[in-house]
Amino acid sequence: MSERRASAKPCAAAILTAFAAACAAMSGGCAAVGPDARPPQTVVAERWSAELARGLTGSTADLEQWWSVLGDRMLDDLIRRAIAGNTDTRSAVARIREARAHRAEAAGAVAPSVDGGASYARRRSGNGNSAVESDNYSSAFDASWELDIFGGLRRTIEQRQAELDASRADLGDVLVSVLAEVARNYVEVRSLQARVAIAQSNLRSQTDTLELVQLRRNAGLSDELEVAQARYNLADTQARIPPLQSGLAAARNRLAVLLGVPAGSLDRELDAPAPVPSVPATVAVGLSADLLRRRPDVARSEQQLVAATAAIGVATADLYPKLTLSGSIGLSALDLADLGSAASRTFSIGPSLTWNLFDAARTRQRIEAQSALQEQALAAYEGTVLKAYEEAENALVAYVREQIRRDSLEEAVDAARLADQLARTKYVNGLVDFQQVLDAERAKLAFEEAAAQSSAAVTTDLIAIYKALGGGWKSAGSGISGAADAAPAS
Repeated sequence: MSERRASAKPCAAAILTAFAAACAAMSGGCAAVGPDARPPQTVVAERWSAELARGLTGSTADLEQWWSVLGDRMLDDLIRRAIAGNTDTRSAVARIREARAHRAEAAGAVAPSVDGGASYARRRSGNGNSAVESDNYSSAFDASWELDIFGGLRRTIEQRQAELDASRADLGDVLVSVLAEVARNYVEVRSLQARVAIAQSNLRSQTDTLELVQLRRNAGLSDELEVAQARYNLADTQARIPPLQSGLAAARNRLAVLLGVPAGSLDRELDAPAPVPSVPATVAVGLSADLLRRRPDVARSEQQLVAATAAIGVATADLYPKLTLSGSIGLSALDLADLGSAASRTFSIGPSLTWNLFDAARTRQRIEAQSALQEQALAAYEGTVLKAYEEAENALVAYVREQIRRDSLEEAVDAARLADQLARTKYVNGLVDFQQVLDAERAKLAFEEAAAQSSAAVTTDLIAIYKALGGGWKSAGSGISGAADAAPAS
């Protein structure tokens, strides 16, 4: 380290500029240590293995605002409010801000750091009458710059950038789940309302049956056994309603929480029954090969792999020396009045080299640990891809098969209603016993409830398809205040 007065030639600024330029050129020309991240190789099928029937087509899928295909304005409004108010969504946005700050912090480490300071000291030397006291005034700006010759800082930036991209993809994954959960719970609300209505309708019919049996008993055409049977059949139907009402309340409360409001806040809005949203005639699901670029969880997993790969380079850079360029420009004088004079000006400049030679074994173990973490990230990525295809294929199969089940149940409902009417008419005319009426009423209630559940399941399975395809997060993400740029590229 050399130190000269400001009159020395060449000046400090020229030396600092020339040396920095040379070192920057040298560090910029060096490849960063550690492996470079490469897109993982994944074998994907070109076509779905599931049968595309019952309205499913392989046409290009438009997943933006997929919920609008259900044609329910209340659902549209609930999803809009959930995008803005859901607590998981707000947390994901905050994680993006955190990752962005870490990325900026890492980028700042590449630039020189500059500190300023001033000091005053009173010194005394000697003893007794020979003691001498003096003042010292100084101020200086100190700069240091770690030259990224081996790429440790560049790998850190790569790691932080990948973590930022992963957090953006995580927001997309949260949105996919939230949108699907809002739609699923809304369908459940409407389904439970329909099932309550079915139970109440059968309750009225069975009340009429009990009154009929009591009149026949009073007329001597029936006995107490038939009255008891009519009563327990009626009571059994009454007992079905409270659990349905409890489930309805739970579904409404869950919807409220998904919207970020207290439980019970939606009771008045959702009090009036409405039909379960019906599915469209055709549903385009695209090609299976398109799935990976649509799913934000796959994008997140890939960026986590990139971050883990860059972390190996960060650890590897610790095996190599670190070169730092330091410089200082300041003023130093024994008298405050002389502090600004030319004679008080000082500077120093020079490089420093540090190399942790005796910690290589520990550093290599850190590299080994980071390599193991990269292998874990790769396995996690592959697992995410497999899970994505599993969810999509299962959802496609369930959608097709549930429609077949629903159609059969609707036929059963028509037959059960006819059988109920015939059994009641024949019983009044004395052509069948009361057991026939009981069986017909029970079958009618069971088939009507099963058909209502199946109809809702078809809509829920369609929602599961859109979720499995990674639908809706781009459009939803663009509407979140402060996170308009938070969606990962696909």
